[in-house]
Amino acid sequence: MNHVGDSHTTQYLRKLGVTVVPPRTSPFDPGYDPVTLEAHLEQSAHRMATLKLSMACWIVADEAVTRRKIAAARRHGVPTVAGGGPFEVAVAQHRLPDYLDLCADIGFTRIECGQGFTTIAIDATSIVKMARDHGLDVQFELGSKHGGAFNADVVDTLTDQGRRWLDAGASELVIEARESAQAVGLFDAQGRFNARLADRLAQALGLERMVFETPTKASQFALLDYFGQDVRLCNVRLEELLRVEIYRLGLHADSFSKANLRPAAPDPALEHTRADQLPVSAP
Repeated sequence: MNHVGDSHTTQYLRKLGVTVVPPRTSPFDPGYDPVTLEAHLEQSAHRMATLKLSMACWIVADEAVTRRKIAAARRHGVPTVAGGGPFEVAVAQHRLPDYLDLCADIGFTRIECGQGFTTIAIDATSIVKMARDHGLDVQFELGSKHGGAFNADVVDTLTDQGRRWLDAGASELVIEARESAQAVGLFDAQGRFNARLADRLAQALGLERMVFETPTKASQFALLDYFGQDVRLCNVRLEELLRVEIYRLGLHADSFSKANLRPAAPDPALEHTRADQLPVSAP
């Protein structure tokens, strides 16, 4: 049905007092079909900071489909990231130059680097330079996939590692939480968020340079509750992206009451509905 009136969603959000927040969420594709991905880009690209093609799924999928996905994201202006697992495998198998050639040829904007399940020593400066020589940006993932929840000593080690990668030119640091946000990273075995350690990382490395993996509803809401609207989240499934965004903007039933998320008082200058036009319930 064609739009014929003068009402628009963006205008209505302004009237509600909703703050305009740039894209802060990076959803991931663990192997969606291309039609599904393209449909989500059409619906929600304006709320995506980046799009990560996760794990090695994009390498074993039909190559034409992978290229189709990257092209679709590019048309919508969404930067694409190759997940960190293939990087670790490439380094371990002594095929990093070939991996970078492939990522550049496929059309990725960025690669994710890390040492989540391998222990081979890698030099941040050399890796970032190699990536840039291929026209690729870099983000680095902090934390082990099998090391359990962080403690204070681990955070100190990760802080030093994160500084090295930022100094080398990495654009962002990703905080590990895998697919469960449970007994990993900043989440304990019950999935409870460790705000104290998150603060230590944010103060040392800069919240604006960090993006937190939040694969579950509880982890997404916990980070937004604590850090507020500007916190960067990733590993969010495509079908959950808009739910995360309405929570971020204070339009969710569980975030409307949060002082750091609830919309501000509406601007009187945008008010066009008189009080006597509002519906009144019967006594």
